Amino acid sequence: MLPQACRAPAVRRNLKAMEVHFAPELQAKIDQLATETGRPTNELVEDVVAGYFDELAQTREMLNSRYDDLKSGRVKPIDGEAFFESLHQREDEILKKE
Repeated sequence: MLPQACRAPAVRRNLKAMEVHFAPELQAKIDQLATETGRPTNELVEDVVAGYFDELAQTREMLNSRYDDLKSGRVKPIDGEAFFESLHQREDEILKKE
């Protein structure tokens, strides 16, 4: 069972407590960061989870936007192999000039 500091505080309304179990190595990192920052472990974990979901939402929004750009024709796809071949050629030209 996790220490009390890893559980959601009971004073928050409309939130349910959740118990989370971590591998010992990850728990040690969380504990170390809590010690270094002086913040409770439950706050650190909550911040990490919230940040993860924010980043996930931003990534999904970006991918959806890029897909829409491709689908609408505003952006044309490029062939990956052709791009890297062109990149290698430009690198070779730059190296020959040096």
